[in-house]
Amino acid sequence: MERKTSQIQPPTYGDLITILSIDGGGVRGIIPATILSYLESQLQELDGKDARLADYFDVIAGTSTGGLVTAMLTAPDENNRPLYAAKDITPFYLEHCPKIFPQKKCGWFASIGKMMQALTGPKYDGKYLREIVKEKLKNSRLSNTITNVVIPTFDIKKLQPTIFSSYETKRSACYDVKLSDVCISTSAAPTYLPAHNFTVEDSKGNVREHNLIDGGVAANNPIRIFNLYTLTIQ
Repeated sequence: MERKTSQIQPPTYGDLITILSIDGGGVRGIIPATILSYLESQLQELDGKDARLADYFDVIAGTSTGGLVTAMLTAPDENNRPLYAAKDITPFYLEHCPKIFPQKKCGWFASIGKMMQALTGPKYDGKYLREIVKEKLKNSRLSNTITNVVIPTFDIKKLQPTIFSSYETKRSACYDVKLSDVCISTSAAPTYLPAHNFTVEDSKGNVREHNLIDGGVAANNPIRIFNLYTLTIQ
């Protein structure tokens, strides 16, 4: 049976903007995921089983692991509804985090190996993270999200924050990147995961290069950038 597209819309109260902010914290993303799952279940009791958190917030923002949660809550399916329910996020962490951050056996030689690795590069290669994020989010782009999103990252070549937002995609096509690239970038915690490098080209042939790491370097609590963002979308 074909699923009907929900007509649920976020409430509007004059100039009020509803915002959901999700901090960084690595594996501790399980904590906000659990809270958000409960919140969504309560909203479903009021508005039906198709209700999703993206229906109730004008802006959802997340840094680091919070950026991944943000993308999962707002990425669209074929019916332009959220691809994942909030209840799907905790099982995602429980299944995939041990593979993203594999724990090696301890011992004298292992300890020396860890010390050498810390001096030469990140602790983990990030390969599994890149693969699973691309698999889950597919080809969804920033402009496709169900509601407005804000996801901070940090450019290690320009030494300044790069903030991906729904507003920026309207200003420049160079910011309309794949959600998977944004998530991999904002999750690339220094010393743990490698920086994520990619380029974006607009219709005029302008190319923008990104060399990005964890957004927590700039704003681990994304609420700090909301004042700027809310001014631009009004």
